[in-house]
Amino acid sequence: MPDFRYVVCDVFTDRPLAGNPLAVFTDARPIPEGLLQPLAREINFSETVFVYAATGQGHARIRIFTPGHELPFAGHPVLGSAFVLAGPLQLPEIVLETGMGPVPVALERDGPRIVFGRMRQPIPQAEPVAEVPALLAALGVARAVLPVELYVNGPRHVFVGLGGEAEVAELEPDFARLARLWPTGTINCFAGSGRRWKTRAFAPGAGVPEDPATGSAAGPLACHLARHGRIAFGEEIEIAQGAEIGRPSTLFARVGGSRDGIERVEVGGSAVIVARGEFRLDARG
Repeated sequence: MPDFRYVVCDVFTDRPLAGNPLAVFTDARPIPEGLLQPLAREINFSETVFVYAATGQGHARIRIFTPGHELPFAGHPVLGSAFVLAGPLQLPEIVLETGMGPVPVALERDGPRIVFGRMRQPIPQAEPVAEVPALLAALGVARAVLPVELYVNGPRHVFVGLGGEAEVAELEPDFARLARLWPTGTINCFAGSGRRWKTRAFAPGAGVPEDPATGSAAGPLACHLARHGRIAFGEEIEIAQGAEIGRPSTLFARVGGSRDGIERVEVGGSAVIVARGEFRLDARG
């Protein structure tokens, strides 16, 4: 069996050992299908990416796995993969094919080094949430300051607005109850004002009790805030996440359109490559 090589990068940060770690298997063609999920479980990051040749107009096709299941789209895997794959290229933009279609990532460089990327995300669909009292009880909060709504852009994200950043920081959810309520979704609790917002994301049903940086939720958060009048359409927000688990992250998001229709969702941030490795799975060692 051949060696399976991967790169580790920290995403939504400009310094190593912060942000959200991501493993990218840069050539997944030799990896048997039945090993994809076990490899993601072995690495045990929020997500692991497997890269294949493009099938359409993109530069590459990617598959994204949490420790528990495959996702059609996720934000930090797309951004991290863009940094890893476009590093040696002098492209102003790389297009990655995902289960939700092609995602373009515009790249900013300092000389040859990529310093920032901005992805155009799938436009999320908003839906009401029926289990709000049970959800708030599992989070340990008395009330939400905005309507609790579900946004779907591949992943399923529920947004719970709280009264202040301190309330977000002090959350101690009941992960077992959350996993039963939302076995495949992420609960995002947020607070802030103006351009600056703080969020925490919990996905215990997917094997991720708390996510350090949730790129697929950043765009829907901007949509949620704009739809409910907390920010203007077209205004970029800065989102802080991950400090409570020792992985501080910074995400940027903006949404174009109006309450009558979202037209464009963009999420950006930095990433740094921190390690390279390989799996040798010969049973003889």
